[in-house]
Order: sequence, then structure tokens, then C-alpha cells
Amino acid sequence: MSAVAPPAHPPAVQSAIHKIFRRVVPLFFIMFVANYMDRVNLGFAQEQLRADVGLSAAAFGLGAGIFFIAYAIFEVPSNMLMERFGAKVWLTRIMITWGIVATAMAWVSSAEMFYALRFLLGVAEAGFFPAVIYYFSRWLPDSHRGRATSFFLMGSGTATVIVGPISGALLEMHGVWGHSGWQWMFFIEGVFSVVLGFVVYRFLDSSIDKATWLTDEEKSGLVAVIDAEQEERAGQRGTAHVSRWKLLADPQMLLFLWIYFAINVALYAVTFWLPSIVDDIGGLSDFQVGLLTSVPWLCAIAAVYVSGRISDRIGKRRPILMALLVLGGCGTLLAVFVSPWVGLGALCIAAMGFKPASPVFWTIPQSYLDARAAAPGIALINSIGNLGGFVAPTAFGLIEDSTGSTKGGLVGLTVIGFLAAISVLLIRGGGRNDRIRPRPARASTPTAPKTAPGAARTPDPGPAGTAPAGA
Repeated sequence: MSAVAPPAHPPAVQSAIHKIFRRVVPLFFIMFVANYMDRVNLGFAQEQLRADVGLSAAAFGLGAGIFFIAYAIFEVPSNMLMERFGAKVWLTRIMITWGIVATAMAWVSSAEMFYALRFLLGVAEAGFFPAVIYYFSRWLPDSHRGRATSFFLMGSGTATVIVGPISGALLEMHGVWGHSGWQWMFFIEGVFSVVLGFVVYRFLDSSIDKATWLTDEEKSGLVAVIDAEQEERAGQRGTAHVSRWKLLADPQMLLFLWIYFAINVALYAVTFWLPSIVDDIGGLSDFQVGLLTSVPWLCAIAAVYVSGRISDRIGKRRPILMALLVLGGCGTLLAVFVSPWVGLGALCIAAMGFKPASPVFWTIPQSYLDARAAAPGIALINSIGNLGGFVAPTAFGLIEDSTGSTKGGLVGLTVIGFLAAISVLLIRGGGRNDRIRPRPARASTPTAPKTAPGAARTPDPGPAGTAPAGA
């Protein structure tokens, strides 16, 4: 595929874009690091938390996964409220409330309290990703939103690398002032998010016209470019409507739902249970466990970069996705039969397969769906697929309680990875005649359906157009 050069913007607009990338985009990157850290740091506290509170492996897995149930339920209401109050206010609310709930995890004293706080954390975090994408859509032209979103998404990959050493170091504060290490970890990392929430409110502006750090010429030029793009997009799309029931009735959409669900099951199972698996090596401090858990994710980040480059260069997404899922399945299978140290290397292979599978996967539904069907279609895949984050830790906990080992869970991940890889063979090519097309409204122009297929190749970036990798 040949790259399309971005449109040349006036100097004032280019200057405004550079300022946004220096001031706003890095702040969103830090927010995503904090967001992902407070979501998955539970895996590092597992041993101490279960011992102090008296949680079984099944109870821990259920608490880890219940977050995603709340996240799925409240994501749409959160998005509606964001549109009412504005991205600045809503992002601040999200950050401060999730920081407060994450901090409150330091006082967990029962399984019921554990479940309630994890559920509330999902409620608090719901809508974070779409709010950031919405903010980009109001501040950046189409030609720069992809780069901004990619930089933002790097926050989750960065968090998977740094959360281990940081959480491990905080866990070694065990006994300081009479508190356990897991309590210090939740308290300090949660307070960081609360403080960051106030920083967000200080540095973000509700709209371009309120940004005092932009000149009047930069403001007017940027608003003109964004408004012109939105008017053009509205003219192309008309008032077409896509029924989600129609999407659910499409076999290819059901296939997408299953594959993305399987990817999330694998990713979150490895994320939440990796510290426990590494701890089986024995003789390691909490900080050393944290350091070692970052190794598979460092390998995964490199794999994301390489697989993305190869995927774009050859343009064949399905073979690459199959290869990544098979690689991930082989890694988890190998981890079952080898020593803990070799098993760590096997989990590096698993992470290098499952982590890059997500961004490669998202290129396939975007090419299959008509432009006007992309928004509801990808939102549907994202919301249902993310429920894999509930199934994965819950199933692992039940397996460990019944067998006394996580090996059964690793075998399950192998089966899921291989089944998902086989399922990729059933995906149609996503050609012009294969796409799901919306039902045009009566008032739509006769030319609108003719322009949709071409537009589907470059779907409009938005809350549903770009999905978080393992979010």
C-alpha cells in the first residue's frame, strides 16, 4: 500500500499542532501510564493481599476480573456525560475518582470489600479512552490524530514495563509504620493518580479558544481546518444509520467478536498472573520479581513495532495475525513443561505473540466495515471483546484453586490461542463487496453510498475507530 502524504497546513496551524504535541499529548501519555498501572498492579500485590485478607485464588481472580464488568456497563453512560460536561471536566473527574478508589484499595479487609472496590474502579475508569480520543478530535486535524493516538497508546506498553519494578519496590515497604507492602503500593500509586488529576485540570483547556498558550492566528487557523474536515465528513456520511442488531447477525462480526475476546483473555491472564508465575522461581525479592515481570513486556513492545512494520509493508494482515496467535499459544504451552527460569523465557514468547496481535487485529475489521458502519461495529467489538479481561483472571483463579497450579490455565491459553488462529482462516478478505453497508436514510443523497467504500479504507479516527491495546 502506498502512503498518502498528509495535507500541508498553513504555518500558524503547524505551529499550533507542534504546541499541542508538546503540551497535551505527553500529558495524556502519562495519564494512560497511571491508568494502566492502577488497573493491573493488583497482580503484584496478589501474594501479600491474599495472605492478609484471606482470599482464595478464585476470589482474587473474580475481584481482578469484575473491574471489566463495571467498565463495560458504564462506558456508554460515561461517554454521554462527557459530551455534556466536556472532555476537560470529565477527564479530571475520571482521574481523581479512579485515584481515590485505587487509594482505598489499601484498606481492603474482606472479600466483599475487595469486590466492591474493584467494581468501583471499573465505574471510575469507564470512558477514559473515548474521552481522550474525543479531545484529539476537537483539537487536531485528521492528518495528525493517528500519530497522537499512537503516542497515547504507548502508555499501556510503557506501564507494563515500569509497573513491575515500581510496584515491587513499594511492596518492599512491608512493615513501615505498621502497614503491609501491598497497602503502601495501592496508597502511593493511587495518590499519584489523584495528584495527576489536578495537574490535568490545570493544563487542559475545554476548547481551542480558551487556550492562552496559542496565538489568535493559531486558534483561528486550527478551528477552521477542523471545522472544514468535519463538514466534509458529514457531507460524505449523510444521515445513514447502522443497526447493531444487523451487525450481530453478521457471521463475520461474530467472528471478530470471538477473536478479539480470545486476544483479551490471553493478554489479561498473562498480565494478572505473570507476577505469581515469576514468583515460583523462588528466592526472589518483591523488587526482583517486579524487574523480571517487565522483561516479557519489553520483548512485547519490540514485537509490536516489528509486526506493525511488517504488516503495513506487505499488507497481509491475516497471516501475520495467525502467526502471532500461534506464537503466543506456543509460548504458554512451553511454559507448562519447563523450569521456572526457562518458563520466563517462554512467557516472553507468549507476550510477543499476544500483545502485538491486538493492533494487527484492528486493521482487519476497519477494512471489512463500510465507513459508516465502522463506528458502531468497532465499538461493539471493543466492548464485548474486553469482557475477556473478566473471564481470564476469574478462570485462572478457579483453576488454581482446584488444581493448586497455574499450569492448567496456561494450557487453556494455548488452546484459546490456537483456536483463535484457526478462526482467522474464516475471515473474508474484506473486499469492496464483502463490507457491511449501512441502511441509507431517506434524505441521503444518491452519491453517498458510492463514496462509502473508498472511505472505508481510511475510517475516521474517533472513540470507536481506534481501540486500546489490551485496555
